[in-house]
Amino acid sequence: MKRAVALLSGGLDSATTLALARQSGFEVYTLSVDYGQRHRHELTCAARIADQLGSARHIVVEVDLRRIGGSALTDEIDVPKDRPLEQMQQEIPITYVPARNTVFLSLALGYAEVVEAFDLFIGANAIDYSGYPDCRPAFLQAFEQLANLATKAAIEGKGRFRVHAPVLSMTKAQIIQTGSALGVDFSLTSSCYEPTADGLACGRCDSCLLRRQGFIEAGIPDPTRYAPTSR
Repeated sequence: MKRAVALLSGGLDSATTLALARQSGFEVYTLSVDYGQRHRHELTCAARIADQLGSARHIVVEVDLRRIGGSALTDEIDVPKDRPLEQMQQEIPITYVPARNTVFLSLALGYAEVVEAFDLFIGANAIDYSGYPDCRPAFLQAFEQLANLATKAAIEGKGRFRVHAPVLSMTKAQIIQTGSALGVDFSLTSSCYEPTADGLACGRCDSCLLRRQGFIEAGIPDPTRYAPTSR
């Protein structure tokens, strides 16, 4: 069976990406990153998803991006709440974590060399998202080129690395419909940028608003547990 490494955040997009990788016949090794994010509940969710969807092995790598800061997810900066979709699309939000996907894919690439995998899966999405520059096709193509220039496995001709982003061009509703058809238990996932201590979603951050709207458009009941103060 072909091997792959999938980045698993614990949210809708990465869970569906893992399910699609498994459907494609890959033995998938999953990797989550504890980067000091305020929404660390997603790491618990990622472990549950990895188990539910049959990850060959799930690991968590610690990289403390709080030392860099510059993001509402890693610094003492308020998470934006109650923003209309039009405003989300106007600028790159403060929830952008500097170079996050570059760091994450680099870790996945290292893991892939160790487990002898040449396919990397990431749940990047460029449609119903907040305009992050490291979720664009051009970035993913550039990283794939880098992977084949920077690794011993590629230089020695053992294989060519490929970066897969199967939900890149899907709407949030399409991601939910696809994942549901593949058996993803979305009640195990978390998208909230600022959940409560016991994992309840705020219902008001950009990610919660996009998630909620996605379930409505998909015509699928939203299994998210929202905090009482959410709208």
